[in-house]
Amino acid sequence: MVSAILGKKVGMTQVFRENGDVVPVTVLKAGPCIVIQRKTAQRDGYEAVQLGLVELPGPRRLSKAAEGHFKKAAANPVRFLREVRLTDSGAEVNLGDKVLADIFKAEERVDVIGTSKGRGFAGFHKRHHFGGGGASHGSMFHRAPGSIGASAFPSRVLKGMRAAGHMGTDRVTVRNLRVVQVLPEENALLVEGAVPGPKGGYVIVRKARAPHKAAARPA
Repeated sequence: MVSAILGKKVGMTQVFRENGDVVPVTVLKAGPCIVIQRKTAQRDGYEAVQLGLVELPGPRRLSKAAEGHFKKAAANPVRFLREVRLTDSGAEVNLGDKVLADIFKAEERVDVIGTSKGRGFAGFHKRHHFGGGGASHGSMFHRAPGSIGASAFPSRVLKGMRAAGHMGTDRVTVRNLRVVQVLPEENALLVEGAVPGPKGGYVIVRKARAPHKAAARPA
């Protein structure tokens, strides 16, 4: 079966439990998705499907290769395509099948994959979360990087040294988020906590790979 869905981050809000506790949630537009391509172990070496997120309007311009790719699945062109592994190799999944938000249930655990916000060029304090030096008067070591290499040997800065540079736009996975509510009529999911990326950013929502046992919540 298909255990993941493509979507977009709508934004954050809050819901209330029956006892009055506030729960911060992220609203995700989850689907509808359509199966564009089916990969099998016999032909491709693994079991997977390529999903496309249905959006209106669709892309204006396509290459000849992309047109043929969508035409083979008898599907309208889409902007966001991602490949998802199948948990069951014998699952009956065909081209053109729809994948909707109702594959998830409330209280289920999911992993959300997105692209973090771009921060441009950032210093090493912000980029790598350095604590900084002493803040007292006369320390002269407030936001300095400190030593980055030895003078005698190897007499150079080693590759991989944490330094200032481009920050953000990385693939980020947040694991074991709780599904608070499923709204199949609106193709939406409410998941507890924060999700990487800006509003309108594309995300992949999959069933948790290693779900942990949730502690009992007060009524």
